[in-house]
Amino acid sequence: MFVLMSAFKAGEVDPGNTTRKIVVIGSTGRTGRLVLDEGVRRGHSMTAFTRRPERLEGVPRLTSVVQGDGRNLDDIRRAVAGQDAVISIVSSEGRGPTTVMSEVTRVELDAMREAGVRRLVSVSVSAIEGRRPWILINLVRWILRKPYADFARMERLITLSSVDWTIVRPPYLSNGPKTGRVRTQTGRKDLPHGPYHISRADLAATLVDLAEDSQHVGEVLLVSELRKSG
Repeated sequence: MFVLMSAFKAGEVDPGNTTRKIVVIGSTGRTGRLVLDEGVRRGHSMTAFTRRPERLEGVPRLTSVVQGDGRNLDDIRRAVAGQDAVISIVSSEGRGPTTVMSEVTRVELDAMREAGVRRLVSVSVSAIEGRRPWILINLVRWILRKPYADFARMERLITLSSVDWTIVRPPYLSNGPKTGRVRTQTGRKDLPHGPYHISRADLAATLVDLAEDSQHVGEVLLVSELRKSG
């Protein structure tokens, strides 16, 4: 069963929505910047955590920018303190072995526990367990098997934690516009049919949706673009 979660929110601001304090870890990537823009547009108090604050020039109305290393507990503490939710969009560069995702996640969870912050929305990858489209996804999984191994470690840390977590597994990410057509599904390893892609803008809207409330707490959420009707 597919649950259309984001389509009713992604295109417009909900006037009844309560303002949230949200920190974005991994805020200078292409998806991270869109999450900041979406959160600000909805009236949330958005904090960006980054090693490179100069990359956020031109992003208006941020509440604060915290510079630091995601693997440093003191740095993450400064970003997480006083927040209502954490959106984590952490990845590594290249195809080689890495522990970046799991290390940053471990620190995030420690800082959240200390600060009493409950809500964590973390982005993973659909190819960890997905099997469709089988030729492409198996090729990608083989090429990126070393970083994907750390995404799996990251997910294990999250699922064993006591925070109110949601893991989001997107497929191929495009740079297309926000459509508001997002399908989500839980309880499966992969989606039964295409499209097997989603725009970064639609993913960003979905991440903010999740940070706003307690939907899908304790669940791994598959997301993709919703097929056009007709």
